[in-house]
Order: sequence, then C-alpha cells, then structure tokens
Amino acid sequence: MIKRMISIITLVAFLLVGGAGVVATTPTAADMVTRVFLAETFSADWFSADVLAQVPLAQLEAIVAQYKEVLGEFIEAEGVGPNFNLIFAKGSAPAQVILDSAGKIAGFLLGVPVPKADGLQEVLDLFAELPGAVSVLVASETGVLGALDPTTPLGVGSAFKLAVLAALKDQVSSGALAWDDVVRLEEKHLSLPTGILQAWPPGTSLTIQTLAALMISISDNTATDVLIDIVGREVVEMYAPHNVPLLTTRELFVLKNPVNSAYLDAYRQGDTAKRREILDAVQAAPLPDVFLFSDGPVALDLEWFFTVGELANLMFYVKDLPLMTINPGVENEYWQRIAFKGGSEPGVLNLTSAVTNSTGKTYVISATWNHSESLDETRFISLYSALLDVLAQMDAAQ
Repeated sequence: MIKRMISIITLVAFLLVGGAGVVATTPTAADMVTRVFLAETFSADWFSADVLAQVPLAQLEAIVAQYKEVLGEFIEAEGVGPNFNLIFAKGSAPAQVILDSAGKIAGFLLGVPVPKADGLQEVLDLFAELPGAVSVLVASETGVLGALDPTTPLGVGSAFKLAVLAALKDQVSSGALAWDDVVRLEEKHLSLPTGILQAWPPGTSLTIQTLAALMISISDNTATDVLIDIVGREVVEMYAPHNVPLLTTRELFVLKNPVNSAYLDAYRQGDTAKRREILDAVQAAPLPDVFLFSDGPVALDLEWFFTVGELANLMFYVKDLPLMTINPGVENEYWQRIAFKGGSEPGVLNLTSAVTNSTGKTYVISATWNHSESLDETRFISLYSALLDVLAQMDAAQ
C-alpha cells in the first residue's frame, strides 16, 4: 500500500547494469555466478564500480544469502549465458549475469526463487511452516484442488480492491456507470502511496476506466478512494462482508496515524453506527508520514479482511477485464494469461491470481500471510511461484 510495498508487484528481482562497453561472456559469466553463490565472503574485485555504487558489497552478500536460505546449497548454473537457471538443493531461480570487458559483473538479475516440490500438498505444507496465520486456496473452475485454512478472514491489504472492482463492474453492467465516464479528483480523495494520483492536482479529470486500471495495475490508493466515492461505500460493503464499515485507504492511514489515536480508540470500541460517525469525523484529520510504516506492523486490527475463498471468487468474477493483465504479478511462462492483484503492509501480505492455459481453462490461486512481525516476502513469493509451477505441471499432465 505504501511506496515501500511496491516490492510485491516488482517482486524480488533487482537489475544492475553498467555503462557502455558491457558485453556478455558466456563461460566466464557462468564461472562468476558460481563463484558468487559458493563463496562465504565476497570480493569487491568481482563487481564493476557501477554495481558497487548502486548496491554495497554487504548488501549483495545478504541478497545471495537470502536465496541460499530459501533454496539450500548451490549446485550449478545451467544455461549458455547471460541467462541462467540456478540450481540449488531445494529449488531453482532464474538469473542473468552480464560481465564488462574486464570480466567483472556489471549486470546481475535474480528472479523469483522456486522451491522444489513434488506436488501441491508439499507446497501447502511449506506454507504451513510460516509463522503467524496463513491461508491458501487453489481452485479450478470445477472445484477446490488444495487449501490451507481457507475460511479464516485475514488482513489482505490492497487485495481488497478486487471488491471495489467487482462492485464497479456490476454498476457498469447495470448502466449506472460507464467506463468512459469522466470524474474529477478531489482534495478529499488524496491518500498515501502506492500510486501516483496523490501528487496530481485536485480538479484533474479522469475516466473511470483509467482509475480502475491504476487501482489494479499499480495499486493506486487515491484512485481507489475516488472509485469507492463514486460506487458508494455501502455498495462495496456488499462485496466485502467482513468490512462494515468499509474503510477507504485514506481513512485507514488516518486512523493509524499516532496523532489521531483518540479516533482509533473510539473506532475500536464502537459499533457499526458509531464507526460510521467516526469515519465522517476523520475526513479532515491529518495523514501520517509514509515512514510510519517502515519499522514494522502498525495496528493490524485495522485492515481489510477477506478469506482466500472470497478473494478467489472476486478474482474469478473480474479476471476477464482487460485491465487485470496490465500487471501479471508473479509470472509463469506456462500460462497464456494471468490476472493478478496483491496487497501488503508490514505484517500483511496477499497474492491472488487467475491463470489461464492455452485451451482457456482457468485456475485461481490466493495466498495470505499475517504476522505480528515483519514478513519474509522473498520466501512467501517463492512459495507462491512454486504453486504456479506445480499447477502448471498438473495441468500439462491432463
């Protein structure tokens, strides 16, 4: 939801590319990536000055150590370079390694780690090992294929925007709204990142389709709040039964702001009617600094709560909208089409996808993790990627 959290959209890969004169040297690139993953300590001589200027040596060591923690002992780098598939004892990860003319690493791209798993249940068992509360659902168009505590509502962050989109889709279908309707951004809509519209001037005209595309593709919080205003809070609540009253993103941030603690205390103690009164009262209250959320979870009882089953149903309903594929989230080459929405804040993480094969068959996957401490996003995303791989294997075998 905040800017730091965009990592669930861009995933865990990072790319460092040097300047002019960079060339790919296939054998040496394989040697260098092997050296990096086998070494206990790194040497600055292995990397170009441009790489080290962007990411310090200690941080590079920490990133590589994180991959080995998830995937186990490094075995080999498969491929002809610069693209490799890194093989570990407990899984694999794609990588790209580019060397400069001196043979130093000038480009280093690590993709999502994929744990080795023999089947769907084995991946679900790995999810169950995560600390805190975890829910997972994998379903086809005809039924559930696998699940882990699928009926417990958990905090899902910006994945709640699927409910906003579902309500909007129905309003467009009924003729109450149209995708090309133009609305104006107002001061009351401005929220915190993620997104871009919080920096745009009030009075800016935007189509409903543009707002919806921004809400889903870059999880724009301000776009979301405009759409909740247009569709109606109580209308969206019909698609979000554990969230009455439904919070806008701005309201959630305002209530988590320490200077507004009296409002938060009253909100926690109030019934639904009282909570609606408090939401009216906080409209002019100040937003917190975005860095409030940089040190760990904040007031996790104030969230958007959904079961993975509810998110799967919402995703299945909106998956065919063209805007759902702008950001495919956790990608997988097997699937012909991926619709995606995720959500996060410190202590909260959700990933939800609808994947379609070459014959048009669709599966829905939703996974949520809540914990009172900061989450290991790399580990969670790697398990989710493993789900997509196992599901691809199951589908191909049919």
